Amino acid sequence: MQMLCLVVVWAWACGAWAATPAPQVAASGVDSVSTTRKGTSDAASANATPAEKMQSQVRQWMAQTSGGSPDDVQIAPMDNRLQVSPCERPLWIDHPFASRETVRVRCPAVAGSAVQNANAVPVWQLYLRILSVGSVVTARTSAAAAGPATKMVVARQLLQRGTMLTPEMLQEVDAPAPVNGQVDATQLTSLQDATMAELVRDLPAGTPLRTHDIRRAVLVKMGQQVMMTVGNSADFQIRVRVEALQDGRMGEQVRLKNTESGRNMSGVVIGPNAVKGL
Repeated sequence: MQMLCLVVVWAWACGAWAATPAPQVAASGVDSVSTTRKGTSDAASANATPAEKMQSQVRQWMAQTSGGSPDDVQIAPMDNRLQVSPCERPLWIDHPFASRETVRVRCPAVAGSAVQNANAVPVWQLYLRILSVGSVVTARTSAAAAGPATKMVVARQLLQRGTMLTPEMLQEVDAPAPVNGQVDATQLTSLQDATMAELVRDLPAGTPLRTHDIRRAVLVKMGQQVMMTVGNSADFQIRVRVEALQDGRMGEQVRLKNTESGRNMSGVVIGPNAVKGL
């Protein structure tokens, strides 16, 4: 009888312990899940490919310059054959052409900004086509949605490497229908994209221009006299000749020197041998 009582008491005690809630264990389990998710996110960021890291920086840059969120920036798919190498320094990102559809990305070989190293040769560079930034859709995307009205830029004649392009050398023609619905993101669609640009290879007549065929031409050369404009025509405008202390391409900031006063200043390249004072 005494042995039976001990068995009953033992069974009741075990059942009561099993039914007792364990809030501390449950809370610990939630913390563990949260930590695991954070660790997974950090690991995904660390394991991103160079191309993914580059596109992330481009989205951040586009959001800062155009407004909106990086998540709203849509980039055209890259060519699968294109390999992006890791870059040890922050990327240089800009709009190399008049159209805002194209973004140039460069991996600098030197420290500092692109303005400080205007003549530096990058480790590598490539061009990306921006499809949209939030609700702002690029002209190329709108043209593609409209149907066969998409344009491409072709050479009117044989153009040699080093030629600074003008609208008279080129023409816009209807682009053929994209293969498998994939639009060639490297193909120029407007003459504005090629204005004040320099060819980096020979281009036969009738050949479509692509972003890797051109670069912004050097419009201001070190040691040359250039015309600097200060002010605007609506209020007042002063024009003075100054000496360029470095080469400059369209839209780049260059160092200048007033040969009469000896004063150094800065300006932005706006055309051949022409700058606008800052």
